[in-house]
Amino acid sequence: MNDYKKDEIRQSVRSRYKKIAIRGLDSENCCSPTSGCCGTPNDYKEISTKLGYSDDELSAVPEGANLGLGCGNPQSIAELNPGEVVLDLGSGGGFDCLLAARQVTESGRVIGVDMTPEMISKSRSNASKVGVTNAEFRLGEIEHLPVADNSVDVIISNCVINLSPDKPQVFREACRVLKSGGRLAIMDIVTTTELPEKIKKNLNAYTGCVSGASSIKETELMLKQSGFTQICIEPKDESREFIRDWIPGTNIEDYIVSAVIKAIKP
Repeated sequence: MNDYKKDEIRQSVRSRYKKIAIRGLDSENCCSPTSGCCGTPNDYKEISTKLGYSDDELSAVPEGANLGLGCGNPQSIAELNPGEVVLDLGSGGGFDCLLAARQVTESGRVIGVDMTPEMISKSRSNASKVGVTNAEFRLGEIEHLPVADNSVDVIISNCVINLSPDKPQVFREACRVLKSGGRLAIMDIVTTTELPEKIKKNLNAYTGCVSGASSIKETELMLKQSGFTQICIEPKDESREFIRDWIPGTNIEDYIVSAVIKAIKP
């Protein structure tokens, strides 16, 4: 993929999430290239419950932080501890960052990185609403993280890396900023079989968390080549229940699935 095509994808993703930041899900659901979500807080709660968030987690953030995005709950797999430094790739409205900030306590710190200015403004506002002072939000691309080398204990992410047109670079950057022994604990979409050409070439499907997905084998190879060890990729078959609604009438759940992706920086 040439640089022009990569930039075209980034601009399309940025445009989509700008609309979501301003208007909510509306007809711009992250992981749904088609319309079909009316975008009320109750809808977001229902979607996030399906993704694995508890009532306690959903009630812990201010209205506007949970945008109903993602393909799972990275909080459930990250095993965060007080005092840790956490980095969220593609932090959106700050939902996962605010939850992580509770777990690492005031002795820890959370950094959210997002390439959409409107999302950064939204997440900062949401943190201020609930008085969270140990989370900060930085504008930047996940392929070029505005984070120092060897400075992070845990990286989380929720259905974002599939949106990158340069995934090997994302994983190289993730490895760069993690401390030795640091861990990657993300939820993302992987393919289980070859996507139909019609979907692969659909830019809306790419920005909707579908056609940019890599296979489990490809993801494992990218992680190894980036320097990660103890790689574990666990497909979540139950995710097909909500994935089938992403592109109705296409049986998209036969081609992609949500997965837990874990790895360690030696």
